[in-house]
Amino acid sequence: MSDVFEITEKDLLGRIGKLYTPHGVVETPTVMPVINPNLRLIEPRELKKYGAQMLITNSYIIYRTERLREAALAKGLHSMLDFDGPIMTDSGSFQLSVYGSVEVDNPGIVSFERDIGTDIGVPLDIPTPPDVPYSRAREELEITLARESEAKNYKGNMLLAGPVQGSTHLDLREEAARRTYEIGFDVYPLGAVVPLMESYRYKDLVDVIVRSKMGLGPDAVVHLFGAGHPMMLALAVALGCDLFDSAAYALYAKDGRYLTIDGTYHIGQLTHLPCSCPVCMAHTAKEIAGMDEATRTRLLAEHNLYVTFAEIRLIKQSILDGDLMELVERRCRSHPRMLSGLKQMMNYSSYIEKFDRATKASFFYLGPESASRPEVIHYNRLLKNLRAEGNVLISTRRDVDSRGFDRVLHVKAPFGVFPDELSESYPIGQSEVISELDCEARDATLQNIADFIGSRPGAKFTFAYDEPWESPAIARLAAIAGIIRL
Repeated sequence: MSDVFEITEKDLLGRIGKLYTPHGVVETPTVMPVINPNLRLIEPRELKKYGAQMLITNSYIIYRTERLREAALAKGLHSMLDFDGPIMTDSGSFQLSVYGSVEVDNPGIVSFERDIGTDIGVPLDIPTPPDVPYSRAREELEITLARESEAKNYKGNMLLAGPVQGSTHLDLREEAARRTYEIGFDVYPLGAVVPLMESYRYKDLVDVIVRSKMGLGPDAVVHLFGAGHPMMLALAVALGCDLFDSAAYALYAKDGRYLTIDGTYHIGQLTHLPCSCPVCMAHTAKEIAGMDEATRTRLLAEHNLYVTFAEIRLIKQSILDGDLMELVERRCRSHPRMLSGLKQMMNYSSYIEKFDRATKASFFYLGPESASRPEVIHYNRLLKNLRAEGNVLISTRRDVDSRGFDRVLHVKAPFGVFPDELSESYPIGQSEVISELDCEARDATLQNIADFIGSRPGAKFTFAYDEPWESPAIARLAAIAGIIRL
């Protein structure tokens, strides 16, 4: 078990936790704003007012810049940046991926991170990009794992991150996560995922996150490197990511871009500001667009931070309320590629269900993907404990003639069958489904009914249904049960 991370609440694979660092306790999930030590758009000491608890900067840039290196070694990283909260430092892996080489080795940069007082340091791993040949991904993974093991000899009392690599080869991602976890680190960043997010490959991103999670222990602090757009935070948290870092708040602001939970706008194209943060309440879109570049960039960066941390707070409240899945579904319908990520997430529902909470406040059916949610799988797994013997009627209507049957079960989409005794219990009694069944909910329900009947060969079943349930799946049910069309 981790001695630096305490999980206090959970929903799906998402959780609220406490990360203990030398400079204080951080409540996760959270975003670490990226600070370029040479270009401080917003001073680090100001970041707390926007919601930041922790920040991340690049130790390689500091190491390579003489005045910064001397200041960091003399005063310490926190004094140099004028920030008294926890600071994580990256090692120069990004520069390595861009330029092919860096002017420091792994022991040197880890020792430097330790000496300047970094709270969480990162070894000089190899960030293997997506879609490279398997042989290259394997070779670079072995280098990364060797460097991670080596880094433990130089970390001192600093917390150490163990990046999980493997490109888009999912077996390598899972293996990398397992082997990295066996070595033992305090934080586990998922590396080289920025290209997937930049190209809106959310389906592939879901695969990388979940397969990495499968190799890690449940107590592992998962950091999604380079992720910070508010649009995708709910999805990533629901898949088990705890930490995020992003320079998007600043980079987008310099390009005149305005972040929202539904996507990004250019400030020059906006007439109204769809936000009530202090920046948006004090200015109009036209005013911000007409300002000098420095002022406009500053205000947009502030807004981008406000909207990002507002989303983090909403995600935390959704975890507490047990309705994170509803938030994920709403967010993922903001973009077709995000929707592909949601659909791929549902393919992992059986895995997610193992870690999900047993009961929640409610279940809202928001679309076809809801029929495959972990809650549905969890309910049907527990339903295996329900005894059904003799002559059993399963009916979509309550006014059916049940004489001659030993037991009557009812139907609730998308869950399947339920007895009267569970009609007021979660999730049957606390689920809201559209009045007009869509074909996905209908057919998923019929499949759950078929699975229930098929698992009880000793009983004789009759399925009675009315017009909204008409489906080709009825013919398959007819092979294992009597059919009554009401």
